[in-house]
Amino acid sequence: MGEPQGKPQAPRDATRQVMVGRPGHGGVAIGGGAPVAVQSMLNAPATDVEANLRQIDALAEAGCEIVRMAIPERAALRSFARVCSRSPLPVVADVHFDAHIAIEAAWSGAAKLRINPGNIGGLAKTDQVIDAARGAGIPIRIGVNAGSLDAAIAERQDLTLPQKLVESAAQYVRYFTEERGFHDIVVSAKAHDVPATIATYRLLSQRLPKVPLHIGVTEAGTVFQGTIKSAAGLGVLLEQGIGDTMRISLTDDPVLEVRAAWQLLAALDMRRRTPEMISCPTCGRCQVDMIPIAKRVEDALAGIDKPIKVAVMGCVVNGPGEAADADVGVACGAGQAALFRNGKIVTKVEEERIVEALLEEVGKL
Repeated sequence: MGEPQGKPQAPRDATRQVMVGRPGHGGVAIGGGAPVAVQSMLNAPATDVEANLRQIDALAEAGCEIVRMAIPERAALRSFARVCSRSPLPVVADVHFDAHIAIEAAWSGAAKLRINPGNIGGLAKTDQVIDAARGAGIPIRIGVNAGSLDAAIAERQDLTLPQKLVESAAQYVRYFTEERGFHDIVVSAKAHDVPATIATYRLLSQRLPKVPLHIGVTEAGTVFQGTIKSAAGLGVLLEQGIGDTMRISLTDDPVLEVRAAWQLLAALDMRRRTPEMISCPTCGRCQVDMIPIAKRVEDALAGIDKPIKVAVMGCVVNGPGEAADADVGVACGAGQAALFRNGKIVTKVEEERIVEALLEEVGKL
């Protein structure tokens, strides 16, 4: 037998592509082999138009591609419409319990609707939302969560939690596509438990191979815990080719969600937009004050939009050799450092000039 030709097709390559927003006007493709899209959610008051727009601008600068905005009451619909009209990013309307809000949001500039048919008022109300989305030419994300499963499914003892989530999602997808002929859908089925999240999305990918998946670990926690849980769960799925769009959910500034998402995609060598810093753990061989040097470099790199690799190494053992793939870097010694580019030493600098010299070299790239 001959050698296999090419890279095996990832599950995300086989999903049906949907468009969030207008093509050529900031629209983002989800599914069908498109790059995994990075999302976040606004947390400013829904009636404060300017606060939401400021947050959108900050998220866009960080690399966010799609934003979601909760509309908790009908009184917020006017603000939502104004946000949509001025936003540089596609805005998804996040609606629970009130189908009227979802319908009005579809006609108020929403680029996509996110609903849970189980709490929007049943299939009769869901039909009205589908009709509105179809008329507005926008997709719907069907979102099911562990905490809001249909009672008939939640009470079944023969199913695990992942199986319950998948069964719930599959029933809705079947209704949307077979009964209503509406195919512009994305599905999410979230839990706060990492193993349950992985198992759920693996099953979803098998059960609904044509449907784009929005992946995330919900209620993941604050920055430290939430980033670790999300990286553990989403990293496994993304590496297996599962997931067309993603959000890392953190109890903090949404900008941090976006930065964490890009770091995860870069770590998997899937997408890059900002520098990657390679830095070694400190040990007894280190002869400079390594930790503050690394932090200063990291802070400086946060404002640079170049997909480059920058190394900050503590000694000659973890020097140019182990970081030879870095575009630029430093290997520290006794009160000084060797500055190197593409694994080759360029010059040596004193300790107090390490950060300055390294950033000067970065600026030349």
